[in-house]
Amino acid sequence: MLFRSRLGSFLTFALAGLLCGVWTARMPALADKFRTGESEIGIVVLVWGLGALAAMQGLRGVMARAGSRGVLRVALPLTALAYTSVALAPSYGVLLAAVALFGMTFGVTDIAMNAQASVVEQAYRRPIMSGMHAGWCVGAMSGGLFGVLTAALGLGFTRTVLTAGLLAVPAALALGRTYLPDPAAPAGAGDGRRRTRLPAAVYLIGVLAFIAFMAEGSIADWSGLLLHQEMGASQALAALGYPVFELAMLLGRLFGDRVRVRLGTRRMLAAAGIGTSLSMTVVVLAPSAPVAVAGFFLTGLVVCTVVPTTMSLAGTAAPGRSGAAVAQVGAMGYGGLLLGPVVVGFLSEATSLRVGVGVVVLLALLISAGARFVPLGAHADVAASRPGAAEPEEPRAVTLAA
Repeated sequence: MLFRSRLGSFLTFALAGLLCGVWTARMPALADKFRTGESEIGIVVLVWGLGALAAMQGLRGVMARAGSRGVLRVALPLTALAYTSVALAPSYGVLLAAVALFGMTFGVTDIAMNAQASVVEQAYRRPIMSGMHAGWCVGAMSGGLFGVLTAALGLGFTRTVLTAGLLAVPAALALGRTYLPDPAAPAGAGDGRRRTRLPAAVYLIGVLAFIAFMAEGSIADWSGLLLHQEMGASQALAALGYPVFELAMLLGRLFGDRVRVRLGTRRMLAAAGIGTSLSMTVVVLAPSAPVAVAGFFLTGLVVCTVVPTTMSLAGTAAPGRSGAAVAQVGAMGYGGLLLGPVVVGFLSEATSLRVGVGVVVLLALLISAGARFVPLGAHADVAASRPGAAEPEEPRAVTLAA
């Protein structure tokens, strides 16, 4: 039963990543369909992000009442249906409305799948969140490849996105059967219906998520331009920056849970922050594009565990209200995802792309500095108890609420 639920959560992350991967890969085809320029496409992406952020921020009450399983069973199929509406939009105005709907349903799905992964993780009594987020990387890369294949076959934006959306609907319905119910709230936690302030620990974790998402978003949006415009790389080589980064993220997340158990949460986050700062320094100071691409690979390997760990910690920071806590941390993280590329853009305009992207070096140092203050809840991991291992940061045992 547990393995089935774990696989279901992994595939949920993969399906969500696939939809985003197809959407991202066929963005040029979207511009061709509506004959829009970069600014109009930028508005499309912004509308999607604002829709997701608004839904995440307003989700806490729904998550408290329905739980991650109930919300995810509805939100994931609705996301696939909203995705098809984006494909079928006949005009730019209708497209913006469809994208807003897609963003909102996707935002709900994102938070609910992270909350469900936290439920499965607590049932396993050991860290598995990085492995879940590896599913996202698998899906995003698969979606990108699907986008490349459909482009090579001459399929336009509508047929490509519509095909992906229609295939995703039955898959989403089938995955709904694999989810676990949320653990009952402990005595004294209330019924979750009142909108009360979450513990301060949740917002501290949210700050780290904000910084981590800001760093990832900056790399995703500006790596290609840095390589092409600043370092003189060909468009083909410049296009390798983000896929290489994403591949490294996948590889790192496959082993991230083991590293977390071995080092402990705080040590791992501190190491990830320092490692990201050093590897991005390699990127910023690279004498040539191939060196910078290698730096992006190293960055993906070390930064990949930060976001999954913040989601894992959020799931235990507010006993009985894990869904609301994950929603809050996710909303703060998406705020960083939207803000990061904007900050880099302004800095690059005022100085240079190297200096703009270099802001990630400082963000990574903030992650490392903030790691020591991260609260470790009752279900968090510890360093393994064995000769020569680091001292445990907290008890290993995990007990689900009755």
